[in-house]
Amino acid sequence: MDATFWYKLALSFIVGSAWVTLSTVVAERYGSRLGGVIAGFPSTVAVALLFIGVTQTPLAAIQATTVMPLAMALNGVFMIVYLLLARRGLAVALTSALVIWFLQASVLLALDIQHFWISVAGWVLIAPACYFVVEKLMTIPSRPGVRVAYSHAQIAFRALFGGALISFAVLLGKLGGPVYGGVFAIFPMMFISTLVITYHAGGADFSRAMGKAILVGATVNVSLYTMVVRYTYAWTGLVYGTAIALVLACGVGYLTYRFMRAKLS
Repeated sequence: MDATFWYKLALSFIVGSAWVTLSTVVAERYGSRLGGVIAGFPSTVAVALLFIGVTQTPLAAIQATTVMPLAMALNGVFMIVYLLLARRGLAVALTSALVIWFLQASVLLALDIQHFWISVAGWVLIAPACYFVVEKLMTIPSRPGVRVAYSHAQIAFRALFGGALISFAVLLGKLGGPVYGGVFAIFPMMFISTLVITYHAGGADFSRAMGKAILVGATVNVSLYTMVVRYTYAWTGLVYGTAIALVLACGVGYLTYRFMRAKLS
């Protein structure tokens, strides 16, 4: 592995640490809706795609986006499994959700989807269905903030835990090439780290509320980000393409939060 990859791994750790810590603290202080929007921002995906372009080629980064919208929608299924089982214990819920995720990923990789429109069509079908299930068929009210007395050790643990998990996903993507990189770039490590932390901070119900908000925020914003960079990378290059997509992601995040305030129970 060349030196650039290690820079990517280090940056993934830093971004992941900061974003997991920020999203969980915001959720605890200001409620699950805003925390879910922040956790669903395409922070680590932006790093992953940028460095695929740097360490390989911009074309490889564009190819990696082919499967991402559908893979991100399938992360919604991962979240639904967790939400269904969270009250039975964190280990049971996460283990079951991860089994489902790996089964879905195996099928997705075996299909070897080469057409972007197929991936987008899958996202259009699955993402709204996941929202319908968690909002209309499951009773998971959004939660206000909870009182948490933070210590330096708690903040450090969150940063290390989140950064380590997300760096591991980046490493898996590197070992697998562009196709596997596209799948593992949206491996639900941000979901897992956030759910674990909020479960311990506020209990199963708070973690479930956070999970519902992340499902909505991430399936919209991360997926749209990958659709945008697929074209901005080709038109403007990696740096400007990433900048344009991140600016648009901020706007999408704001609109998603407005939607959550109005429509998310």
